[in-house]
Amino acid sequence: MNDPQQEHHYDGPVFQRAVSGSQFAWNNETVTQNQQLNSAVAPEHEALATLVTELLRQLPAAGLGDREREDTESAAQEVLAEITGPESAEPGRIRRSVTMLKGALAPVATGLAAGTAVGAQEWAQSAIRGLTGLV
Repeated sequence: MNDPQQEHHYDGPVFQRAVSGSQFAWNNETVTQNQQLNSAVAPEHEALATLVTELLRQLPAAGLGDREREDTESAAQEVLAEITGPESAEPGRIRRSVTMLKGALAPVATGLAAGTAVGAQEWAQSAIRGLTGLV
């Protein structure tokens, strides 16, 4: 019988994927961490920012495959980057970014993405309707 190999890393954390915007502490009995993100949302895009942020929050529970989850997360981050960037939000870029996000959600909404969690199809359809109404 072949047992899976387990690696033990005792010197610190090991990250299997890209990590950004996170804080970690180890070998510590008590810790207090604070993080403040001061990016202003472009005027008139607050509802879009709220919807995309909520979509990102719910994304892990959708049960998407790695590729679909990464595509959706990347497209959502592009939308947020455009509406929170230091320069004025450009309507054409926002539309393209939102279109990419809707395209990433489409396989889930149509039921073509294998392995999605129960309710993911309705969740994706609702997200696409919300995005369509805001852009």
